[in-house]
This record gives sequence, structure tokens and C-alpha cells, in this order.
Amino acid sequence: MKTKIFSIVTILFLSLTVSAQIDRTKQPKPGPAPKINLGSPEKFTLPNGLQVLVVENHKLPRVAATLTIDNPPMTYGNKKGVEGLLSGMLGTGSTNMPKSKFDEEVDFLGANISFWDEGARASSLTKYFPKVLGLMADAAFNPVFTQEEFDKQMTQTLDGIKSNANSVTAVASRVEDVLTYGKDHPYGEFTSEETLKNVTLEDVKNLYNKTYKPNNAYLIIVGDINLKTAKTLVTKLFSNWEKGMLPNNVLPQPKAPSTTEINFIDMPNAVQSELSIVNTVNLKMGDKDYYAALLANQILGGGGTGRLYKNLREDKGYTYGAYSGIGSSRYVARFKAGASVRNMVTDSAMVEALKEINKIRYQGVTKEELEIAKAKYIGSFVRNVERPETVASYALNILTNKLPQDYYKNYLKNINAVTLEDVQNAAIKYFRGDKAKIIITGKGIDVLKNLEKTADYTIKYFDKYGNPTSKPAMTLPIPAGVTATSVVNDYFKAIGGKDKVAGVKSLVISSKGKIQGTELALTQKYANPNKSLTTVSVMGNVMQKTVFDGAAGYTEARGQRIDLTGDDLTEAKQSTTPFADEAYKTAKLDRIEPIDGNNAYVIVAGTKEIFYDAKTGLKIKEVKTQKGPQGEVKVPVEYSNYKEVNGIKFPHTVTQSMGPMKLVFNVESISINQGVSDADFK
Repeated sequence: MKTKIFSIVTILFLSLTVSAQIDRTKQPKPGPAPKINLGSPEKFTLPNGLQVLVVENHKLPRVAATLTIDNPPMTYGNKKGVEGLLSGMLGTGSTNMPKSKFDEEVDFLGANISFWDEGARASSLTKYFPKVLGLMADAAFNPVFTQEEFDKQMTQTLDGIKSNANSVTAVASRVEDVLTYGKDHPYGEFTSEETLKNVTLEDVKNLYNKTYKPNNAYLIIVGDINLKTAKTLVTKLFSNWEKGMLPNNVLPQPKAPSTTEINFIDMPNAVQSELSIVNTVNLKMGDKDYYAALLANQILGGGGTGRLYKNLREDKGYTYGAYSGIGSSRYVARFKAGASVRNMVTDSAMVEALKEINKIRYQGVTKEELEIAKAKYIGSFVRNVERPETVASYALNILTNKLPQDYYKNYLKNINAVTLEDVQNAAIKYFRGDKAKIIITGKGIDVLKNLEKTADYTIKYFDKYGNPTSKPAMTLPIPAGVTATSVVNDYFKAIGGKDKVAGVKSLVISSKGKIQGTELALTQKYANPNKSLTTVSVMGNVMQKTVFDGAAGYTEARGQRIDLTGDDLTEAKQSTTPFADEAYKTAKLDRIEPIDGNNAYVIVAGTKEIFYDAKTGLKIKEVKTQKGPQGEVKVPVEYSNYKEVNGIKFPHTVTQSMGPMKLVFNVESISINQGVSDADFK
């Protein structure tokens, strides 16, 4: 026993002695970079020019093949969208096998096969791979382009365009591309209803025949297969693929502004602004300062440790996240810093983002920041090279970007060699805070007033398609004789008449919604005088309810009850349920505001703005200003799909926006003057 105790004491003593010899006030020196054993794929080329890369990995009985056709970017002009239709039509069977049989075969083999306008991919268990690759090759080289499938793809694409017509993020993305690259550049083109309707089935066939060629294509096979088997299989399936003339497109050079400018796109339905600071860059993977540019971007806005995130989210609370990115390309790429920010702080967020961009350019970065950024890239690289797919993709990068054969073997050495001065020089060169486009897509009436006060830059205005336009009207004159009372009276007239409304003593509205895949049930009960009950249920269980009996009320959630007090109680008392609009007669008619091409009267009542369509009289939206942990936020509720119930029109679709998420409730039933008792409001 004494011997064991002595041994323990000795080990403890030695441990303390070693610890005492470590100076913990100094950061340990980094160890040597890990040695990377990066394998090389086997390669061979078919007579038609198809280059094949094979990476063997026998850990799992699976094989995957990816076909990449490396055509340069091309413009489609007034037929933009033809490439999307081609993507959708490839893989819908072949001239040898109808679509139903093709899909049945793929499902039976437990395989995955997908196609796009410049490539295809297939994966399956090893024993089925020869047949699966044969299916992919058959559909790729013997496509069946039918009018029926063309019409189906056309309808789906048009529906997608229509559904995104008022999406602020979709519009922002589209216009950012147009303004960054130009409409005559492949990266600046966009598909519209007009260009899509110009496309014919013959155009799809012509594009396929022009671009789907092997002499600029690569086939990567990864998995449980050897070179001999792969070569035999590929030779059999791909040798008859005929080569042809390759597209030779001359790309226009995007024009950079002579000085930083603001490009504003008005979206009256925006509850937050999409802010982007953009400039094009000529950065290639083989450039000497490529690694320094990557590290500079990582420090600026590469994630939660980036300066943009720490400033705009953690310090200022303007957004859920702020990031930056820099691309590299043989053609042209861009640097972009951006965030989705609250309307009321759009100008401030812009100032802070530019401050961070200029700070990294003119003041550089710290040694600690650089070491953290290097560690991120080194760790990511080490993890990636363990995957066989990475070996193949790296080999493809070397071929397509004409990189040295030892490019990735020297990756860690090149990352570690970047200095503080290199990072600053890259930031000065590629983060053009002095010649950038600040692209803001948001609600002009909420954003422009502060933006004009704050910004020292020229503001240019564009529509949803990137066309120059004039400054949006901030407000329109209210016609003589129009008051809050007359607007509300017109609303009651539009939904059925004042007498009909007056006859409603109680109301029950049952709705269904879904958030993040979870179904919600919303039940609202109202009764005179000014009583209300709202319950939200999940799978039959009440998760939250709010009750007001005309004088007092409470909210209950997860077993905790909170009585209504302060502003919440005052607002409840001032309501006039079952139709709250009666109370708005005494509020302020503030303005006329354009919304989606129509004008709306806006009544301001306390913390609410209520919008009534000037033409139809119907209520289309309410926006409530609430105090949140990151300051004031506006919570919009939109009303649409009015339907008549017992002679009164009610909105049957109610949409509430919560940050980036939208919660849509569809009304399932409405009961008037039945189904309500005093017990509901206790």
C-alpha cells in the first residue's frame, strides 16, 4: 500500500514540476503543420476528349460518378431560361426507355441519378453501378425532348417566377447580379416571364446539341471500383459520345463605379432591408495573393468570429448575422459583404459595415486574428482531404484552373506563409470600400429619409429588374374630405355593410398554419363588449392562450400566467372586438403609401399602422412596432383571400412575418353568433 501511495505522490510531484516549468503567460508556439498524404486519382482520356479521373476507396460498397462539362459562361439574351428548361428535361427517360420505366429502374436499384444542363451525377451500391452508370449515360446521350415535358417544365418555372415576384430576398439577389455584372454578362442575366416565353422546344434541343460535348468534359468516379473496371465500363458507355465545336464566348468586362455609390431598390412590402456592399474582383486560385485574400475575408466576415458579425450582431444588434465572401474564378468574381437588417437601422448598418471594410484595409489585422483564421483553414483542409471526393475535386481544380500539380500539397505551407502585411495588401486590393456598390433592397418610406441624412454617397434608384428609375414616392397627398372615419366606413362597406357588421355579436375563427414543419391550430373567439380569446395549439395541446374579458386579461404559456398590464392592457381596453377597426376612426390618417403597385391609406393607431386598399376599401395589412431584445422591430400581418361568410367578407389567408420566417394561417371555418359563451373569457 505504501508503495502505491509513494508512486502516486511521485507522479503528482513530477506533474506539478513540469507544470511549474511552463510559462502560461506566453502563447504556446504552434507545432509543425500536419503532414498531408494527399493521394492522386488515376487518369485516362477517351479518343473523343472525355477526361476520366478515378479515385479508389473500398471502405464502403458504393460508387459515385459525376460528369462535368466545363463550358465557359454564355449569355442567352431574350431566351434566358432555356438552360433551366434543358436541366429539367434531361433525365426524363431516353429514346430507349420511357420516363416511367427509367424512374422505376432507378428506384429498384436504390440509386440516385440527377442531371443539369452541363452535367450529371449517379451513385449506387457497387454491384449495381455498371447498370446505373449505363442508365445515366443513356439518358444523357439519348435524351427524349417531348412537347409534353417541355410544357410541364415551362409551367413549373413560370409558377416559380410568380411565387418569388414579391420576395425581397429573391429580388435583392437578382438585382445585385444585374448591378454588379451588367445585364449583358452571363452572371447578370436573369430569367423572366418574358424571356422564358420566348423559348421553344427547338431552342432546348439546339442548346443541348451545342453544349453537351465530351471534348471539354470530365468524368469523376469515386468509390469501390478499380481503374481497370472503370476504364472498361467508361469506354463501353462513353466512347460513342461525339465531340464537337466548343463554345468560344467573349465575356464583357463588368464596369466598376468611379467612387462608392448607393443603389436602392424600393420594395414596399419589405419588413427588413437586404444590405450588400459589392465589388467585382479578378482573383484566381493560382494568384500569389489568393491565400491572403481568403484569410482577410475570414477575419472580416467569414463567420461568427468575423468583425462584421461581432459589430452588427453582437455589439449593435442590427441583424441576426452579417457576413462577407470573396470568390475566385477564371472569368470574374466578386467580393460581397452583407446582412439582412431592420428597416430603421439600415443607414447605421451600412455605416458600420463600411467602417469594418475600411478598417481592415487601412489598419490591418492583429496577429491573433490571423492565427485564428489560419487555424480555421488548416483544420478545414485537413478534414476535407480525408474524403475521397476531395481528392477528385482537387484534381479537377488543378486541370480546369491550370494549377501546378503540387498545388494542394503546398496548400498548408502557403496558408502559413501569409503575413499581416499580405492580408492588408489583399484587403486593399480586393475589398474596394472606395469603389463599391452599396445595394439596398428595402422599404423606401422607412429607409430613405435616414439614408439620405447619413450617406455621403450618390443614391441611384432601380426597379425590381435592375432598370434605372426615379426616387419612389414617399407619400401621396390625401384627397380632401378623406379621414380615418371615412376610410373605416369604406372598409365596413367593402366587407358587407355597416348593418351586417353591427349584427355580429360573437365570432369564432378557426385556422391552420405551419412553422418549420410543425402544424399549428389557431382559434380566435370574440364577443361584445370587447371580449377576446386566442389559443394556439400543437397536436391538440394548447401551447399559448390570451384572454381579455373587457376589463382585465392575461397570457398563459407553458403553465405560466402573466397578467396584462401597462401598454398591453391599455391597448386591449381600447379595442372594439369583434371588429377592431371601429376604434381606428378616432386615430390619425397618416398618409397614402404605394404597395405592390396599388395605393393604400395608412392609419396610425398607437403602435399600429393599418393599411386599407384605396381602391377596394379592404384591409390588407397591419404593422405593429414592438420592443425586442435588439431594439424596436416591426411585425407585419397581411390579410388576403377575402371570402364571404353570412354576407360578410373575411380574409381567409393571414400571413405574419417574424424576422426571416413567415407564418401563414389559412382559415378553415368562421362561425357568427354561435359557439361563444362567457366562460371562454374567464
